[in-house]
Amino acid sequence: MYLYNEFDQTLVNERVEQFRDQTKRFLEGDLTEEQFRPLRLMNGLYIQTHAPMLRVNIPYGLLSSKQLRMLAHIAHTYDKDYGHFTTRQNIQFNWPKLEQVPDILADLASVQMHAIQSSGNCIRNTTSDPLAGVCADEIEDPRPYCEIIRQWSTLHPEFSYLPRKFKIAVSGSPKDRAATQVHDIGLHVKKDALGKIGFEVLVGGGLGRTPVIGQTIHSFIAEEDMLSYLEAILRVYNRFGRRDNKYKARIKILVRETGLATFKEQVEAEWALIRDSNLRLTNEEIQRVKGFFKPLAYETSTDDALKQNLANSGLFRQWFKQNTREHKQNGYRIVFISLKSPHRAPGDVTTEQMEQIADLADQYSFGQIRTTHDQNLVLTDVKANDVYALWQQLEKQQLATANIGTITDMICCPGLDFCSLANASSIDIAKGITDRFSEDTIDIGEVSLKMSGCMNGCGHHSIGEIGILGVDKKGEQWYQLTLGGSDSHQSKLGERLGKAIAKDAVVDAIDDIVHVYKTNRQDNEKFTSTLQRIGLQPFKDKVYDAH
Repeated sequence: MYLYNEFDQTLVNERVEQFRDQTKRFLEGDLTEEQFRPLRLMNGLYIQTHAPMLRVNIPYGLLSSKQLRMLAHIAHTYDKDYGHFTTRQNIQFNWPKLEQVPDILADLASVQMHAIQSSGNCIRNTTSDPLAGVCADEIEDPRPYCEIIRQWSTLHPEFSYLPRKFKIAVSGSPKDRAATQVHDIGLHVKKDALGKIGFEVLVGGGLGRTPVIGQTIHSFIAEEDMLSYLEAILRVYNRFGRRDNKYKARIKILVRETGLATFKEQVEAEWALIRDSNLRLTNEEIQRVKGFFKPLAYETSTDDALKQNLANSGLFRQWFKQNTREHKQNGYRIVFISLKSPHRAPGDVTTEQMEQIADLADQYSFGQIRTTHDQNLVLTDVKANDVYALWQQLEKQQLATANIGTITDMICCPGLDFCSLANASSIDIAKGITDRFSEDTIDIGEVSLKMSGCMNGCGHHSIGEIGILGVDKKGEQWYQLTLGGSDSHQSKLGERLGKAIAKDAVVDAIDDIVHVYKTNRQDNEKFTSTLQRIGLQPFKDKVYDAH
């Protein structure tokens, strides 16, 4: 993984002391709330319903065990002994005291972490495939390019106050596991006819109250031109994006209102001016960054013990099938750690669990952990013969729920319980769904359920096979249901099922939807395939006839 150089560390350290002074001045009354707001946002600090919330960047979802232990320390020392992993592969702390935030940032800096640009109208944390570097279908490891983008975008003087927040995701595989099509910019690694690496560039995707699937603006940009093309897009957006209405300020609105063809002309004109500038990536620079992501020291290993353990334990066999994936290196497995169980809100993890996962990463996975946009964690490099022992340890920590990719492995925002923007609660709905389907999860099969407590769509409800959106009706909590969304390489927005339903009817409605699916599916047919074949009406009839 990337390690800070002296310049990186100095920058982050100085930023901590700068914010310490800004916080002191605010608390002493020398800065107004209006003056302090953009300063705190650029350092990841929100004011939420009950307390400040601090969002910490995890660049492209990659953590060392040392960094995870520091996050555990922060959770214990400054918060309420837990953290919340987000849909953008970051972590949030929901209960810090404002006067202690500079100390938290100093602790983060000591392990090469920060919260710079994790909020505010700027380029946010670049995200990527949690299986980058280890999946068999990968064209090229996207992490070096994510790191190059991170360095370019951090404290970029021209893009510190954009019309609205800006998100970039990079995928290195034909199967998109980074939801790139619902980002402001999505990059897909490609190879041309000569085997040269480049990128298909998508622009104008996003969720929120106006969900949009991104469109291809360029089918192939050479890797040396990646930064100049990104800069050209950002310049056009910064110049023409609306600042008079935050609901129409995202690049997706600009692309839609301008038209993709005209927008591309503007980008290409800007690109022509800067393409041959110092933004052009040299092969030396690309190789320098790639040097931080070299293949790990894999050992020749068999899976004899694994086969024996699979034969002897049905519980382990089910977890193995659901929560592990094939590794490109023979003798290794990719292991998902589910943060979805009846014992916690989706994405939450305790101090003790973080410390234990860090220990397990050291013991079984080269001291590295990945975060996912599905709010889970991954140990990507586990010897096949060690998987059983790892499972036993995860069981002790209530981290071995066998539900990855199922209906109880849901994405869920904090909702009304924490977020000042929310219209409705989501955590209690998530618990109700988990309680209802825990015994039936495996039989139902793979179904993505995503839930948001408001139109901002932090829970990605628009692209869930089953989507749940909390809305306010005259002070009461109601919920809209959508079906058929997807965040894969063929992303799709879900279709609204019908009118909003009352809070106490949501879990029963999801039960009805599952019942229609199970009744009508053929063989091992997946939920989306059944929906496409029979249409929306049978689901609608069942839900609204029953409620």
